[in-house]
Amino acid sequence: MSLYKNLKPAHLTVLDKKEIIDYALGRLSPSPCSFADLGGIWDVDGEYTFHAFENHDVEKAFLVDTDFTDKALAKAEKRPALQIIQDNFGRPEVVEKIGPVDAVFMFDVLLHQVSPDWDRILEMYSRICSCFVIFNQQWTRGDHTVRLLDLGEKEYFANVPHDPEHPNYKGLFDRLDDMHPQHRRRIRDIHNIWQWGISDKDLIAKMEAMGFGLQYYKNCGQFQKLEHFYNHAFVFSKRPAV
Repeated sequence: MSLYKNLKPAHLTVLDKKEIIDYALGRLSPSPCSFADLGGIWDVDGEYTFHAFENHDVEKAFLVDTDFTDKALAKAEKRPALQIIQDNFGRPEVVEKIGPVDAVFMFDVLLHQVSPDWDRILEMYSRICSCFVIFNQQWTRGDHTVRLLDLGEKEYFANVPHDPEHPNYKGLFDRLDDMHPQHRRRIRDIHNIWQWGISDKDLIAKMEAMGFGLQYYKNCGQFQKLEHFYNHAFVFSKRPAV
């Protein structure tokens, strides 16, 4: 059984993500030469990290995820400037381990972040970077961000791409307070399930409040056939101190 409903070809979103990397690393001034790619393994094997290396002058980079593939590790071995961190990027210790970088990539991950929540994650990384490169499935049913689990089981599955009969999601609402054996937290608080419907208004307002201005925005189209989720691409850069 497929994990996703109504899956459409992914090559267009891959190109959109590479486009915002190229914008951030190639057109911002000064051009970022170091970055951290957060959650960059699942389903892409670190493709965006390696795209950056192949097309831009990268002096230092970090690829962070809880699980790595052999393919990604084999490619990483050929990049001495790339450091692998196998950990949850929401842990403060990971932020400290990365240290100062020019840019942070967040592709398809922001809506999954809870405890710390997505906005707290942005705060944590705003202290070590001057540019955010974000591609996220954005909530378009109103201006306010919602915690999707709060919608209830019927509305949740109407607004996420997961099939409720898939083994990973079957009986999800009966298991929300069970402890996940790998992540050692309640299932309601793991990043493996969709957590948020984040509105553009709230995301941009959060970035503005942290001193980051919007440099690039693109509506990349509806996410699969979900009525209220669209793929949106953003590049934010830190404003000079006044």
